[in-house]
Amino acid sequence: MKRLAFPPPPARLALTIGAAVGILSSALAAAIAALGPLYTTGALIGAALALFALSHWRFALYLTLGTAILLPFGTLPFKIAITPTLLDLTLGSFFLVYLLGWMTGERQRLRLTPVHAVALAYTLWLILAFILGLRHASLRSNVLRQFTETLMAIAFAALVVDCLRRCVDLRQMCRVVTAFFTIQALLAIALFALPDAFAERQLIRLARIGYPGGGVIRYIEDNPALGERAIGSWVDPNALGGALAFASVLTVGIALSTGLPGRERLAFAYAALTMLLAVYLTSSRAALLAAVAGISILTLFQQRRLLPILILAGIAFWLLPQTTGSRTRLLQSFQGVDLATQMRLGEYGDSLTLIERYPLVGIGFSGSPDIDLYADVASLYLIMANQIGLLGLALFLLLMAAVFIHGWRAWWRSRQLAPALTHLTLALHVALLTILINGLADHYFFRLDFQSPITLFWWLVGSCLAAAHLAHHAVPQDAPLSSPP
Repeated sequence: MKRLAFPPPPARLALTIGAAVGILSSALAAAIAALGPLYTTGALIGAALALFALSHWRFALYLTLGTAILLPFGTLPFKIAITPTLLDLTLGSFFLVYLLGWMTGERQRLRLTPVHAVALAYTLWLILAFILGLRHASLRSNVLRQFTETLMAIAFAALVVDCLRRCVDLRQMCRVVTAFFTIQALLAIALFALPDAFAERQLIRLARIGYPGGGVIRYIEDNPALGERAIGSWVDPNALGGALAFASVLTVGIALSTGLPGRERLAFAYAALTMLLAVYLTSSRAALLAAVAGISILTLFQQRRLLPILILAGIAFWLLPQTTGSRTRLLQSFQGVDLATQMRLGEYGDSLTLIERYPLVGIGFSGSPDIDLYADVASLYLIMANQIGLLGLALFLLLMAAVFIHGWRAWWRSRQLAPALTHLTLALHVALLTILINGLADHYFFRLDFQSPITLFWWLVGSCLAAAHLAHHAVPQDAPLSSPP
């Protein structure tokens, strides 16, 4: 029988390479034809980043945070049974890398804090409220997906605590988050400064990945005559304002830390000013007041000599003609005479009625059972009371109290041992307090269809717990804030 003749090894290698190049070229050409060159390039970059993220939990964490900050509402440009969001994919990659660490033996012991028990109780209550809420409305796949994402965000906080075992990891992560938020703030300012029609055309390019295809530019009270509101890539100016508010407080806290080189301190100061300008341009009064409150608290604890500068800035705000519109809107909100405030007061009334009817476990997450009442309300605490009841709200407040008590004890113990780490611990906790202050008049850190703010909130909770644990075990030989990784 005649033997089959195969090409020699060099020829086989050339054929293999040629076939691979042909297949990849065909796939690339098909992608360009279907998606266009811009989205194809974005897909290739995304695939490269995804592979890079799978190499280490740190990179997966940074990719998750970058997605939540820069493309918070992005989705895949195609459907796989459902249309997963970019945040789903990056958060899933972080969970996968974390689990692989246990499988390979890289991780040997789970780091827990006393606060985890309260967090577990709160999570179980969320699940109970979700199940009981199905009595009032049928389950929708979108609500189930968003609720699952919320549970993943809470689990994300626990994983952050377990991963951030070194001071240098915590410091580097805060630098990365500051950089991402600075980019978002610059984008928001740039789009605000551009002509509305041109900015609209740029933003609707994101429609291919799940963003609105029109009507993107936002105005005060939806009235172009009252002025534009900065939105960046967040679509909603109030959500962007709330996120930048806590980020600016965190950045100010880092800038005020001891042991920071002058050039790096100046960079953080410029980043904080950029974020604060973007907060101002969002015209979110709740976010602006929360940022001012957070920065004031930081100044009282860290640099009291800067208080006169804050007072002068406040006086300038009330006297400069350029801020007349903002001053007027602030006064109107306290008087309750503008349209937005009146709408919120109406929501508060509906919310109190719902709480009266369903006080203990709330109505769940599927919508209001009473057609005469509106379940959505612009307050973190009222929407919680609506959806998970007063008992759920009490558990949430208990959880927040536990986070702050744990952080206070660690801060008090370490303030003489490791001042740089102590300042970072304080900055993270005051940033969390900024969100809670902002939550008095906004609800985006709990509302199910705003998963990026929810993820960032629980990331901050996990970072606070990690910082408190490191500060509690701090020793005088801890590296300064500026030390390289």
